[in-house]
Amino acid sequence: MPRARTRIPGFVLDQAAPPGVTTLTEFYREEFLKHHQCLQAQREYFSAQAIQNAEYALLKIIADLDRLSEQTNAEHVVARLLKEFDSVTGLSGRSDPNKIH
Repeated sequence: MPRARTRIPGFVLDQAAPPGVTTLTEFYREEFLKHHQCLQAQREYFSAQAIQNAEYALLKIIADLDRLSEQTNAEHVVARLLKEFDSVTGLSGRSDPNKIH
């Protein structure tokens, strides 16, 4: 199945985790990628400049995630970043239509 069209370069998505990268770092990476997918689905609601700025920030965070995860306060920093992206994408408010309780 072909990968959905994305503006995140393939080398970011296709990289295998380096040996020192933790499961938590990979979880963070997946969360930021989910925010990117959500942003892509909402493109029509944002200006081109807003999308470009958000994608730039996402790429920078994803590229620096290994370094960010090594900081003592990594959980707080990453949680704050995810919360900021969530205020734009609304990802946490979405529900999976396949999971009905």
